[in-house]
Amino acid sequence: MRPEWQSPPPPPPPREATADELEAIDVPARLPDPVPSPILRHSPSVGSTMSRSLRSVADMPSVTFAADIRSGSRAESIASSFESFRRAGSRPGAVERMPTRRSASERAGSQRDLRDEDARFVYINDAARTNALPAKFPDNAVRTTKYSILTFIPRNLYEQFHRVAYVYFLILAALNQVPQLGVFSPVASVLPLAFVLGVTAVKDAYEDWRRHRSDKNENNRTASVLVDGVFQPKRWKEIQVGDLVRVVANETLPCDMVLVSTSDPTGVAYVQTINLDGESNLKTRYAKQETMSTPTEALAGVIKCEKPNRNIYGFLATVDLDGRRAVSLGTSNIMLRGCELKNTAWAIGVAVYTGRDTKVMLNSSGAPSKRSRLETHMNRETIVLAVVLVLLCFIVSLLAGIWLGDHNDELGVIPFFRKKDFSDPNEVENYKWYGTGAQVVFTFMMAVIQFQVMIPIALFISMELVRVGQAYFMVQDKHMFDDKRQAKFQCRALNINEDLGQIKYVFSDKTGTLTENRMEFRCASVHGGDFSETDGGEADGHAVTADGLPLRPKTAVKTDPKLMALLKDRTGAKADATREFFLTLVTCNTIVPIIVDDEADPASRLVEYQGESPDEEALVYAAAAYGYTLVERTSGYIIIDVFGTRQRISKSRL
Repeated sequence: MRPEWQSPPPPPPPREATADELEAIDVPARLPDPVPSPILRHSPSVGSTMSRSLRSVADMPSVTFAADIRSGSRAESIASSFESFRRAGSRPGAVERMPTRRSASERAGSQRDLRDEDARFVYINDAARTNALPAKFPDNAVRTTKYSILTFIPRNLYEQFHRVAYVYFLILAALNQVPQLGVFSPVASVLPLAFVLGVTAVKDAYEDWRRHRSDKNENNRTASVLVDGVFQPKRWKEIQVGDLVRVVANETLPCDMVLVSTSDPTGVAYVQTINLDGESNLKTRYAKQETMSTPTEALAGVIKCEKPNRNIYGFLATVDLDGRRAVSLGTSNIMLRGCELKNTAWAIGVAVYTGRDTKVMLNSSGAPSKRSRLETHMNRETIVLAVVLVLLCFIVSLLAGIWLGDHNDELGVIPFFRKKDFSDPNEVENYKWYGTGAQVVFTFMMAVIQFQVMIPIALFISMELVRVGQAYFMVQDKHMFDDKRQAKFQCRALNINEDLGQIKYVFSDKTGTLTENRMEFRCASVHGGDFSETDGGEADGHAVTADGLPLRPKTAVKTDPKLMALLKDRTGAKADATREFFLTLVTCNTIVPIIVDDEADPASRLVEYQGESPDEEALVYAAAAYGYTLVERTSGYIIIDVFGTRQRISKSRL
């Protein structure tokens, strides 16, 4: 039996902070594992929605403020709300914070070890040893093209002849080459089919050439790789398993790599996985403290990880550093190829899967052969017409056989069936007569040629030309030009033009699948009061000052005038509860503020909030509109602006 994983005992209740501790805030440089960042309490594999919904002011430990609140009646009310917020964690009966739950792969790693035959051994910063025979892992080059120079003609013809009509036209072209049928120009009968096949082949070749060009640009991108103790630029396709790769903010990860160090002292990194699962929200990844404490140039050891697989939500491995015990790794410690590093100055990782072994490539099925519903319908119609054609030709040949049997004695003199040639009276010769059975077969073939117009090849030629024309007009359409990206419409598959805009089935699992995944703060209910009257309220957001420049939220939220007046000028229990409400919104979240330039007004700047959930983003934007602005978040504290007063809230005891 496997040993059951037991959670560690809960920590002791938080003690009351002393006056000295309130004056001097000590932000630790490193926090204990397995919770590298005290800010992000929720593991990616844990249902964060339920955890955040249960978090309240009473659940929070003590919070320390580094600056004093302004004096005055309103300032005293705000200070009292801050004080109640600070003491909420130390009240008797307060709910103690449970330790962060580990992901499934981390729990599995602590319960069992990978067998050597089922594992891949990666030597950190030693690509030569890692890729030595018999291992020899693939390089980091990717290939998404469908054809090569040698396989283009046979494979393309094989795919084109999946269309039943093309098989039918090929049979007709073969029948026209039979000399007994007396076709006037056998070669001309091949030209229509050759034209259709040629146009389709050129179109497929162009589409595959574009894939090849995209692969070439992708493989020739550069990344920073540690070589001889110095990070040097290296092309993506030259990266090998075991290399230490350095990625900076807003860069795309070149391979699947285990995170070993980040710019954050606690090893936190934020990635965006929109290229993998379509989610634009930020996800957190962690570097183990054992690897963070070692300089990158001196980092050595071996990573024992599972073999490449398609599961992008699971990872099982251990890292054994020189002279230390093995440390388990999980999903939260690996960053996959295609992700983008966000809100992190830099991150360093060890390449464990490269090229076709990466999870994104294992989940890629290659360039599919797409067929529109119209083409599928035409295939069915072609089969039906072909069956009708065969029946007609069978009836004609059957009647011809009956007629030949009835007039067998007269075939020598009947026109078109004379067995002897009387053109020369002095020398009578026999025609090439193959018998009644062969003549019936020839009659069947001639009937097929006579009735071939039932399936017109001109229709298919016209369809291919129309598709090319449609693609040209769609690319040149000014209404489909993206001004933000300065990009034209791209028609990547000419075979499915007619399917644009035709929807037969709709499958939706949540908001955001078919609609814009954007949440808006509309109203609030605080202390028994309903605040939903936003008519007349401001919608430009509450501006603060940062580095001498106005700083405004990127998304404006319309405010309730009564609620805003209650926050600014009122005192009492209801006003204090309202301030605690917005203080909770601005602090109890995983939002990361990012300062960006304001294109409309170069003299000001915008603060953009990014997090794991659009619900959190909407709530933090609402708090900023009402004067509670989240300005900065680090591993040890957060900074908020409350109506122009900066407050530094320590996270050391959360």
